Amino acid sequence: MDDKMGDAVFDIQPFLEAVRMRLGNLPNDTIITTVKPTRTNCLAEESHVTWTDGKVVQHMVLRLQNVECGEIEIKLSWIDIPGSRGL
Repeated sequence: MDDKMGDAVFDIQPFLEAVRMRLGNLPNDTIITTVKPTRTNCLAEESHVTWTDGKVVQHMVLRLQNVECGEIEIKLSWIDIPGSRGL
């Protein structure tokens, strides 16, 4: 029998707000905003939304819930696709 994997919740709004800013020409690894752990998200530590290699990027360490223990590390990157509607 497999163990239950658990789940995690995070707010994607700060990331999308940074994308909507249409930033450009910023120095690499510029911090756009910082998201702090709260009771309403599963962040294990502060998460920074940054301008990295010409993209908006967010690294997160999420504490899994509904499971005995565990964390998952994820990275979001916004990539503009030519011809797409975007946001």
